[in-house]
Amino acid sequence: MVAATSGFDVAVIGAGIVGCAIARRFAIDGARVVILERGHDVLDGASKGNSAILHTGFDAPAGSLELDCIRAGHAEYLQIHQRMNLPLDRAGALVLAWDEEQQTALPALMAQARANGVTDIQPMERADLLQAEPHLAPEIRAGFRVPGEALIDPWSAAHAYLYQAIAHGAELRCRAEVTSARRLADRWDLHSGAGQVQAGLVVNAAGLWGDHVQRLLTGESWFQIRPRKGQFVVFDKPAAALARHILLPVPTAVTKGVVVCRTVYGNLLVGPTAEEQDDPDCATLVPETLDALRQTGIRILPALAGQEITAAYAGLRPATDEKGYRIRADLSQGLVTVGGIRSTGLSAALGIASHVAALAGGQSARQPQHWPQMPVLAEGGARDWRAPGNQGLVCHCEKVSRREIEAALTAPAPANSLGGLKRRTRVTMGRCQGFYCSAELARMTEGRFTQPLTGGGGDAG
Repeated sequence: MVAATSGFDVAVIGAGIVGCAIARRFAIDGARVVILERGHDVLDGASKGNSAILHTGFDAPAGSLELDCIRAGHAEYLQIHQRMNLPLDRAGALVLAWDEEQQTALPALMAQARANGVTDIQPMERADLLQAEPHLAPEIRAGFRVPGEALIDPWSAAHAYLYQAIAHGAELRCRAEVTSARRLADRWDLHSGAGQVQAGLVVNAAGLWGDHVQRLLTGESWFQIRPRKGQFVVFDKPAAALARHILLPVPTAVTKGVVVCRTVYGNLLVGPTAEEQDDPDCATLVPETLDALRQTGIRILPALAGQEITAAYAGLRPATDEKGYRIRADLSQGLVTVGGIRSTGLSAALGIASHVAALAGGQSARQPQHWPQMPVLAEGGARDWRAPGNQGLVCHCEKVSRREIEAALTAPAPANSLGGLKRRTRVTMGRCQGFYCSAELARMTEGRFTQPLTGGGGDAG
């Protein structure tokens, strides 16, 4: 690995799920790591909105780096999740064909899955599907099951990676947008909103701003980010009983399509859309699109027509003009670029981190010395509200205790905003969307956020 004689060995630009995983890997391997995040909090960019699915890679491009990273990331998550108290709902997925064209595509998709190493798939006829999912619309024609697909908590995973990096010496700086960069003889000299940093190796994991950071570092970018918006609707908790599996459509060349699945928090979500746009910061909700998503959900699970919607959210995927990941190392320049990590980034993050460490010359041979224990946020788990001494509930909809909120405000990377607090505790993410608890939250967080509490919105439920 490229090492600096002073400052840090590695500067990771971007604290999304991928940046946190990369920082973890380098810190465990013994590097001096700093993470620079332009937002007020970690996961403020693309990583704040996704489907929360741990994919197997059954439909990833054959022979691709994306497939390798998904498989490695999937395997490492299964290996470590219990050590960090991270949830795993082994729901499995059903890939569903609703018309003749989709049904015709199933054999090739199953062949691709087997070629990708996902050999435990199970073809299913219409009767099998309706037995496995009694609430499916009767128009279903055929499909197959992918047992290895699972549901996870996307934010606890990223926070766990970050906390483990910090426990191994990494330093997080938020509100640290890199504004200028200069390549010295053996290191980078970076200037940011949180001060100057020198590092032997820079990892550009800036997500939606990856091409901008690339130009800032080298004067040009060999890829262009084309933000792809995905809108979701979140149904109330009773709707979760309508789906046992993750219900996937037959994917297209552009998108995995609209998914219907439970969340580990006990809701049911429908989404995402795939909408091209230019703005890497703006993920607005469109009522007509949300209504169309609701109708899509009802076509798949007709009983959803009688279910209430709790919330809606939108995220942006950092897509590029090519489908594959855009990962490249130039060690003569002390630079690794990690671009174009689209919707599979959550599943692939740990695999991407190992790949980046290998590109930088590391062996990833060290084992972690510290294992942070994440709070239980999954529905039905050993939630803090059931434990003695929790100091009472603040958010009654999501049953978030005062002790949980205080813990998030004093964590190794404390919440700096309402969005960050929501992702660490689920506060304000229930039916009332913060109507009843926002005043108390304002009192509890006064003077503790770098982004003052002004309201909710924008994050997944």
